[in-house]
Amino acid sequence: MRRWMTVAAPALALFVLDQVSKHIVAGAVGYGKAVVVTAFFNLVHVRNYGAVFGILNDPALGVQVALFGVLTAAALLAVFYLVRSAAENDTMFFFALGLITGGALGNLADRLRLGAVTDFLDFHFGALHWPAFNAADTGICIGAGLAALSMLRGPRKDNG
Repeated sequence: MRRWMTVAAPALALFVLDQVSKHIVAGAVGYGKAVVVTAFFNLVHVRNYGAVFGILNDPALGVQVALFGVLTAAALLAVFYLVRSAAENDTMFFFALGLITGGALGNLADRLRLGAVTDFLDFHFGALHWPAFNAADTGICIGAGLAALSMLRGPRKDNG
C-alpha cells in the first residue's frame, strides 16, 4: 500500500499544479502572446498538438489526440507494472513514477479538453529558444531522471 501512496501523492500534486498553472497562464497571457519576465525567460501561451520538441505539431494531421492517448495509456500500464514489480523500499523509484504519471495525466487532460497541450515556459538565450514546455513536461523529465538514477544504483538493502 505504501508504494501506491508514494506514486499517487506526487502524481496528484503534479497534476493539480500543472492544470492550475496552465489555467492561470491561459487567463493572463493571450494565446500566441508572450510576457517578458527576465532577459532569458518569458511566459508564453502556446499549444503543442504534437509531442516533445514539437514533433507532429500540425493540427491538420488530426491523429494526435488518439495517438498520444494510446501512448499515454501504454505508459501508464508500464508504470503500473513497474510499481508492482519494484522492491517495496525503492521510495525514489516510486516517487519518480508518480511524477511521470502526474505529468502524463496532466498533458492527457489538455489533449482531451483542448486537442493540444498548453505550454507556457519559454527559456531563451538571445534568439535561441528552447521549445516551450509546462509543469507536466518538467515532472516527466525529472521523474525519468530519478527513475534512471534509481535503476542505476540497483536494489536497496533493508536497514532492518
